[in-house]
Amino acid sequence: MKLFQKLIAAPAIISMASGLAVNASEINSTDLSDYSNSNKLVSLGDFKSDTLFPGDWAYDSLKDLTNSPRFNGNSVTRLEAAAELNNLIAGGEGLMNGAAINRLSDELGSELAIIKGRVDGLEARVNGLEAGAFSETTSASFGVDAILEASDGGKAGTSEAVGFHYAWEMKTKTSFTGDDTLTIAAEAGNGAGTSGGVLDFGASTSDAIKIKDVNYKFPIGDNFTMKVGDSLKISKSFNQACSYGAFTDELSNCGDGNAHNVSGDISASGEYDFDNGFTFSGGVSGKKGATELLTKENPGIWALNAAYEADTYGLSVAYASDIDNSYWGVNGTYSLDALSVSAGMGFKNPDSGAESTSWMAGVTLPEVGIGEVNLGIGTDGYFKDSDTELLIYEASYGFDIADNIGMTVGAFIQEKATGTDDITGVASTISFSY
Repeated sequence: MKLFQKLIAAPAIISMASGLAVNASEINSTDLSDYSNSNKLVSLGDFKSDTLFPGDWAYDSLKDLTNSPRFNGNSVTRLEAAAELNNLIAGGEGLMNGAAINRLSDELGSELAIIKGRVDGLEARVNGLEAGAFSETTSASFGVDAILEASDGGKAGTSEAVGFHYAWEMKTKTSFTGDDTLTIAAEAGNGAGTSGGVLDFGASTSDAIKIKDVNYKFPIGDNFTMKVGDSLKISKSFNQACSYGAFTDELSNCGDGNAHNVSGDISASGEYDFDNGFTFSGGVSGKKGATELLTKENPGIWALNAAYEADTYGLSVAYASDIDNSYWGVNGTYSLDALSVSAGMGFKNPDSGAESTSWMAGVTLPEVGIGEVNLGIGTDGYFKDSDTELLIYEASYGFDIADNIGMTVGAFIQEKATGTDDITGVASTISFSY
């Protein structure tokens, strides 16, 4: 019997060994079927009497052998007597009087069979539960996010909208060696929000459950870790020096959307940790939707990242290249007692045409009341020097309602090109993790 099974069965065994307050007349085959694999193990006709009284040889013999306080001059049921005998046999006490033990076992054989049937039934149930459960090295986590959002502006017909949306995610992790991890993630959601996906919220899958990620992480030596998978961004192996808690999707990139946050699909990436704050990472990936790497038709994406993290500050740089563009990005963060500051810039260099840039700056106040305040500003994507930059402004406040329940309230302004109204929105999100 495995440890988990023993933990489940122990209370039942202990309660029976200490005496069961059950009369034989109250036991029938239906009751026994709840505990035993075979409810025909014992019939009521097997009982010679319901009770043992002082003066009965079985009563007096058990009293002498067990010294149990149960035999204190009051009568006991045969099941109670059998429980005491079962405890005696299991503990090996008094077995020097083998003749008495054998005679008592014959006398209370039917009741001993009931007890054994109940324990065996519990063990069979535990085996069934264990067979249908995760393995000992597999864990699952779930998350549900809900958002109540109101926005005004944007294209005609979408202004002054109020909406409710949800996002769900399930992730399973399994280890085979203790150092590796196989991760499978699935997600579902019912929309991108009334503002057209400005907020950093979930995925829109039209309520369908879709596989989000399948990847395998494993070590090579002491300091190098590899990740391979499908729908796995190269940036999952990167370290970005940004501590800002963004409210909108664009600012969650910390000013660099295509180097530090390089995407991809089927990919292979790795990270080397120098154990002194420095890390170096790199990887290759097929473009989104691709199922092959480095083909002539789809050469894909490759990217590199270097980062340094100290107690109060961090710096990182990243480079990525695809068939049409190359990207550079740099990020930095600095933490003080009362606040932390994060900033970043991104540079897009197309094979033809002018360079464009993006940037972001944000301040985090980690201890304001019961929660955290984030204030940020940045460009809404890349812009050439000749373009008019369009900015996003945001402010949010996040706090915990209870264990594994968090809430964030915030507001944003997304500037739009001339001729289209800016989008202004407020939203409240609640997150459950279990």
